[in-house]
Amino acid sequence: MVDSSGPQKDWYSILGACPTDDIKELKQKYQKLILMFHPDKQRPDVSEGEAEQHLQRFIDVDQAWKILSNEESRKEYNLQLRANELKQSWPVDAHITLDDMNWDCDTECYTYSCRCGGEFILEKDDLKEMEMVVCCDSCSLSIEVKKVLHASQIKSVQPNFQRDQQELPFGKP
Repeated sequence: MVDSSGPQKDWYSILGACPTDDIKELKQKYQKLILMFHPDKQRPDVSEGEAEQHLQRFIDVDQAWKILSNEESRKEYNLQLRANELKQSWPVDAHITLDDMNWDCDTECYTYSCRCGGEFILEKDDLKEMEMVVCCDSCSLSIEVKKVLHASQIKSVQPNFQRDQQELPFGKP
């Protein structure tokens, strides 16, 4: 399983590989690097600092292979990479709140008109975060939408913290 906490290492770059490499290519790169950095294969005149760097590199190469050689963990890692790419900051045309958007009961989504004539569409299922970036369906513009909690939506703190387990209702529906 891929660890999702903390900063993620780039397992592909550790192996000198790319996501499009097949398992055979990954294995060849892994074998070459694991021999190169194996503690038993180091020259006797290597400094202590360099030996520690090689050991860490050996550990990283081994971990990269464990993640990328397993089909399930590789898929999970690739999904995490893609999610991180999508979370990267990019310029936004406007900063609005959910209240600025129009709720459509038929499609169960929020819409906001773009200056190009297109729409920014935010589906009900996408409301998991307090801030989200939404792209126009017709052009390259994007907006940042923030949820605003109203007094009627904030529940009193319960002693057993069950509130944290419940999903707060946001928006207009």
